[in-house]
Amino acid sequence: MPIEMPRGLPFSVDTWTPSSKKKRHHFLTHAHKDHSQGIATHSAFPIYSTRLTKTLVLQYSPRLDDSLFATIEVGQTLIIDDSDGAFRVTAFDANHCPGAVMFLFEGSFGNILHTGDCRLAPECLQNMPEKYIGRKDKEPKCRLDYVFLDCTFGRSSMKMPSKHSAIQQVIRCIWNHPDAKVVYLACDLLGQEEVLVEVCKTFGSKIFIQEANTPESFSALMLTSPQIITMESTSRFRMLNAFPNLPERAKAKVAEAKYNFQPEPLIIRPSAQWYVCDDELSELERQIKQRSNGPLKDQFDIWHVCYSMHSSREELEWALQLLAPQWVVSTTPNCRAMELDYVKRRCFDMKLAHNSHIWKLLDIDVEVPTNSAASIENSSHTSGLDDSSQVKAEETVRRKLTPQKLQIKLSPQSKSSPITLFGRARIGIENVSHMHEAKVSLIGVSSQVEQKVTLSEENRSKIRNKDESIDIRLVVDEMRCKNPVEAEIDEISPDKDGIAMNVASTECFGKSFRNLYRSMNVPVPQPLPSLVELMNTCKRAKRSL
Repeated sequence: MPIEMPRGLPFSVDTWTPSSKKKRHHFLTHAHKDHSQGIATHSAFPIYSTRLTKTLVLQYSPRLDDSLFATIEVGQTLIIDDSDGAFRVTAFDANHCPGAVMFLFEGSFGNILHTGDCRLAPECLQNMPEKYIGRKDKEPKCRLDYVFLDCTFGRSSMKMPSKHSAIQQVIRCIWNHPDAKVVYLACDLLGQEEVLVEVCKTFGSKIFIQEANTPESFSALMLTSPQIITMESTSRFRMLNAFPNLPERAKAKVAEAKYNFQPEPLIIRPSAQWYVCDDELSELERQIKQRSNGPLKDQFDIWHVCYSMHSSREELEWALQLLAPQWVVSTTPNCRAMELDYVKRRCFDMKLAHNSHIWKLLDIDVEVPTNSAASIENSSHTSGLDDSSQVKAEETVRRKLTPQKLQIKLSPQSKSSPITLFGRARIGIENVSHMHEAKVSLIGVSSQVEQKVTLSEENRSKIRNKDESIDIRLVVDEMRCKNPVEAEIDEISPDKDGIAMNVASTECFGKSFRNLYRSMNVPVPQPLPSLVELMNTCKRAKRSL
């Protein structure tokens, strides 16, 4: 499921919720249902997409009005008027499925590439503006501030063949089974029609598709590749539904052939999911999968070919080396971009200046403290400089003030789940009203933000009942991480939830906090990279004292 865009941006991409509906502009990268889910309920004008994507979505969601859409095609650039200033958007081929594009946004918020779902082959990046592409040992002329990246297979170390190579594996598998009178191709997903087209060209036979069984696939193929479809059930090549229950369907087809004294049919599934997403395999079986250079047959007589519409980890690392963005955000859950080597090396140690685009992205106003502004004003008046010289002097003083503490104004908190750099915060609990939270102020040298932690039930009860036996230092220790720094207590005062406490930040969550999440079978949330930098700044400041 795609993530919400940060609230400092005037547009949404592939999300259709009450929050994203408040955005002034909406973009749809492609027509897969997980990217258009909720569009019929929470759509708003304008929705920018390719013409093919619009046509496919309108077929899936007939309640939608055609007038909601504005067309942008591959290679086209539009200037979008906005109340916060006009910005440019350019569409590039995403190498994912028919009509799929990546969007490059350029405006006062910075330069942002949103890949949607993509397969970042060399030809995709070759079409990007040259100023954003680096060369060997050389940074790009203009660096991207952010890349919102499809990290679907970011955890897998498997080297995936190109689409062309995978299609050739399918064709060789068919050649190697000449006795199979029927060949079932499990290619009912938008984006797999390339396999059907090449099989049709190679063997000179059309594909039988039963419209009643696969109405959406049939209608999509009628738009993209109508020349390969036949209604003759005697055709050797037939399309088979992959979802759901492909193994049961395959066993039924094999049993039917045996019952009729026919040769065993050939069943081929071109997909990468079987290679990277089966957690029940032994380590040996997993290694066999990853090292295979050709089709593999499973226990259900299905031949699997690693045909991927998403980038492998190797391709993601290669693309990031060329693009060299300052920040990478995963568009897939669990912040998988944080596991990429490029992100670990290049993004976590980024220094955040007061004029960094990240503050705009997160809708945070950063200002130089009043006393610093006064010193700038006094210095300019006493020097008797003209206007242009005064501006230069102010910039010089501001640069000197950069390491000092900055004032950050956060937008008013919303009652709904917060939208962060990595999208809507995911706790995984529908009702968390029973959790009493303590507010923690993260006081850093260059910034000040807030996050929440949870106290143990025992300490919450003592504070709620004003029990004098409570040891405040134990409460503070409860919030410390494995390598604690000294926590300073600013104030403790009861509130409607029982407690409000300000303490110095720590680098990660404490043991009690992690145990609380685990006791509810909920994954411990990962800290955001933006906060990690702020925490590291805090630690360095304390060491220097």
